[in-house]
Amino acid sequence: MTKAKNILFIMFDQLRWDYLSCYGHPHLQTPHIDRLASKGVRFDRAYIQSPICGSSRMSTYTGRYVHSHGASWNNIPLKVGERTMGDHLRDNGMGCWLVGKTHMKADAEGMARLGLEPDSIIGARVAECGFDVFERDDGMRPEGPDGFYDNGGALKYNEYLREKGYDSDNPWHDFANSGLDDEGNVLSGWFLKYSNQPANIEEDDSETPYLTRRGMDFMARQDGPWCCHLSYIKPHWPYIVPEPYASIYGPEHVLPVVRSDAERDQAHPVLKAFMDTKVGKAFSEQHVRDAVIPAYMGLIKQIDDQMGVLFNWLEDTGRMDDTMIVLTSDHGDFLGDHWMGEKTFFQDAATRVPLIIYDPSPEADATRGTVCDALVESIDLAPTFVEVAGGKVPGHILEGESLLPILHGARQDTLRDFVICEYDYSGSPIATKLNADVRDAVTFMIANKKWKMIHCEGGFRPILFDLENDPQELVDLGDSNAHSTVISKMYDHLFTWTRRAAQRTTRSEEQLLEMRSKSGGRGVMIGIYDENDAPLELTPKYRDRVAPHHSKRHGKTAGPKT
Repeated sequence: MTKAKNILFIMFDQLRWDYLSCYGHPHLQTPHIDRLASKGVRFDRAYIQSPICGSSRMSTYTGRYVHSHGASWNNIPLKVGERTMGDHLRDNGMGCWLVGKTHMKADAEGMARLGLEPDSIIGARVAECGFDVFERDDGMRPEGPDGFYDNGGALKYNEYLREKGYDSDNPWHDFANSGLDDEGNVLSGWFLKYSNQPANIEEDDSETPYLTRRGMDFMARQDGPWCCHLSYIKPHWPYIVPEPYASIYGPEHVLPVVRSDAERDQAHPVLKAFMDTKVGKAFSEQHVRDAVIPAYMGLIKQIDDQMGVLFNWLEDTGRMDDTMIVLTSDHGDFLGDHWMGEKTFFQDAATRVPLIIYDPSPEADATRGTVCDALVESIDLAPTFVEVAGGKVPGHILEGESLLPILHGARQDTLRDFVICEYDYSGSPIATKLNADVRDAVTFMIANKKWKMIHCEGGFRPILFDLENDPQELVDLGDSNAHSTVISKMYDHLFTWTRRAAQRTTRSEEQLLEMRSKSGGRGVMIGIYDENDAPLELTPKYRDRVAPHHSKRHGKTAGPKT
């Protein structure tokens, strides 16, 4: 093995941390991902920075909290001035390419203001979250009466499907994400009752194998050093999978739901609003879970098999020897736990993600096959990648910390005392349900290994979970007088975080320290009464100088007094 010169950054969409066998799932066996964990480090407490696709990914790509980059929900543009991992890696001689999904929304107004043309090299990178694009596929091509959700969604993939004979104006929907009855009627994967149907597509043509091949196509053309963000669309809904994966799991493999009647009956008003959504009510029904979760598991099983294809190819081509592999997810999926579906709240089902890092360098030999219990955040990946590329982490911009010391056995823990996750629901119907002002429709999670607290703006009390004694997060202690000291301490942590100098991004700490002594050398003399009170070397421009009189006090003369 040699030092990593390339990075393969694999991200799945909506993959729960506990739906892999290496993380303890009793029925869903994922031997290929487990094999990667045996060659690297599996992080057991990795947290995202927002429980929704867009803002979570923007934090991962920028290395900054949502509070800093401002892209607080899906389709909220990332500000044109925000630097991303692509910018940082290119500064250090490493290319950064996208194959798959980003959920990036470009700041078109900001680009126009600065005169950045989207078809220029710089403009394209700004519009694509700092990546050079091999193939972007955000994987979503739903269509309603108002048009497509994403006009650019699945275009290349649809083109591929038509070339393969899937004749439709939207084969992504009609074949890859729908079943078919005996009469030839399309059974749309959008309707959860059809999740137990096999997708009407050859397995090799479905989204996950297709994207695996596109990733290998990219890597086969590169000499390096490169970072490839291979960003998969599944197991994100629509929950439907082709055979043979549609038949592997059934209701008997569905784990018992994690929820209680008391949890719902006594729910905090904000949490109750999330429970009462349409998707929350749907997943409160066991027959919905019995239809959906086997398909979700089948999608993950297909993912694992494709990881086997990918990892074998990397080994056969020698790339496993010089490529760091990072495998993670952008968020989880409640699947009915806590009376919720989807993501968008803060229990571990949504905010805790798998994170496995394989580093081929000899320095990582001591940690192979280990499990790390450190508090890790998704924003830690960008500084880790900068160090792999041989660069110095710009700590005034990147808010995470490099994980290389842990991977190389120099440390067992991160330097942080807590993790942060944020959710802005100001553009969601939930805000209407709560009659919440736009400024109040924001929530913050702060957690350590013992406690998790959720702060809800708008005058609400906090939510508090004891993670040691209540790891399933069923009992809210936020109104417990006995825990007022804990709540106060967690708020102290939250206020410490909010006071960070997150926007001071144009000068590094070293530059700021240097500035402290610069002004005197540039002639600024503040508080000096007598010239002899200042060091002689700082005032040569102010000593032994003559000038003609021009003021009224002295009258104008032809020259200085003699």
